[in-house]
Amino acid sequence: MDRIKTRHRVLGTLLFLLYLAALVYFLFFAESLGRDAGSEYHYNLVLFREIRRFWMYRDKLGWNAFLLNTAGNVAAFLPFGFFLPFVLGRRHVFPEVLLLGILFSASVETLQLITRLGSFDVDDILLNVIGAVLGHLIFRIFNRRFRSV
Repeated sequence: MDRIKTRHRVLGTLLFLLYLAALVYFLFFAESLGRDAGSEYHYNLVLFREIRRFWMYRDKLGWNAFLLNTAGNVAAFLPFGFFLPFVLGRRHVFPEVLLLGILFSASVETLQLITRLGSFDVDDILLNVIGAVLGHLIFRIFNRRFRSV
């Protein structure tokens, strides 16, 4: 049983590292997402401002823009919450997932501001943390389901 746990932990850690590499690529280097350095700093420090703006102008911006901004930010951090228990080697790590989700998301947003390859947005941090928490809940459901088998 310990060999299986070790194998799962190694695989989960490798998948977590691959996920982080893909996330960094898409957030900072993907030209298809318009990741070229801008000339101005863009930031939002008012919670729900950008979410509300995307919702109010969804007819002009398109539903794709609204979904990419909201559901995309949540989906981008689902793997973070799902794979982190493998990395930490413990099943019950909700406080760590929450704290590390906040810190990692805030770090990404800060790097986007500094490099001007995006904007610092507190709404993105909120949505990313929701994604990390949902990812962890999915992990707990899978873990409970497969432990009982």
